[in-house]
Amino acid sequence: MVLKACVVQAAAIGSDTAATIDKAISLITECGERGAELAVFPEAFIGGYPHGARFGTFFGGRTLEGRNEFSSYFESAIEVPSKETEALGTAAKNAGIFVTIGIIERDGGTLYCTALFFGRDGLLLGKHRKLMPTALERLCWGFGDGSTLSTVDTPWGRMGAVICWENYMPLTRTAMYGQGIALYCAPTADDRECWVSTMRHIALEGRCFVLSACQYLTRADFPTGFKNEVTDDASEVLMRGGSLIVDPMGEVLVGPDYTGETVLLAELDMRQITRGKFDFDVVGHYARPDVFRLEVDTRPKFAVDMRRKT
Repeated sequence: MVLKACVVQAAAIGSDTAATIDKAISLITECGERGAELAVFPEAFIGGYPHGARFGTFFGGRTLEGRNEFSSYFESAIEVPSKETEALGTAAKNAGIFVTIGIIERDGGTLYCTALFFGRDGLLLGKHRKLMPTALERLCWGFGDGSTLSTVDTPWGRMGAVICWENYMPLTRTAMYGQGIALYCAPTADDRECWVSTMRHIALEGRCFVLSACQYLTRADFPTGFKNEVTDDASEVLMRGGSLIVDPMGEVLVGPDYTGETVLLAELDMRQITRGKFDFDVVGHYARPDVFRLEVDTRPKFAVDMRRKT
């Protein structure tokens, strides 16, 4: 069985969520027109990855300007479900493709870095909240829990997402391998050359297809009214892409691309997964459960549990 898949390398549009949704719809449509059956978008595509912002923070203090920046960023996020997710689902349905897309999710007073999964029927199949925000991301994003460390069914096998530096967490990867993941989506903001070696390692380790999508972001795409610690030059590149697709034997099928916004398409021979697991199945015949065992708590964690006592 062969799957045609796309990784989308494009930027969010400043602080304009509606315009970014429209851009996502246009890109989903393009992927479908090119014959793709699956499209993977970057981390924080809807809501934006504010590369270079620090929201007026310093040890022991916050500024009013920074609080106002966060308020604007908060308003750019979307709820799940919402009219925005319905629009994305409709686009997936019209294109007839599966879509994995990174968003900034608003839930109560907290933001989460989240990946959404849509079926080709337009249904929202599930989501994954980033377990471990990195560095300053912890200032503005909450922590996910094990309840969204999951995969969804597709005709080609299980699909899931591990976001950016979660991919450096061996136990997170193992939890995904344990679910039989075939389509390992890696939305990211990491545009370094060493990211490629990480994606190749994961493909080899998990004997799965790895689809990594990163934004190509310039200062002009950065939210208006935000201070940027990197540059004020509108033409300066803040995130240079590097999106790619890797097969289960570690071979790069397409990418990495650092030239600008683009959509990369590859044909995935799903038989490569079985061929690869012939000599290495990390959670099967190559595992040693008598020595090592991973326990994953998939229960949702709530700060307030309003259970009635009997």
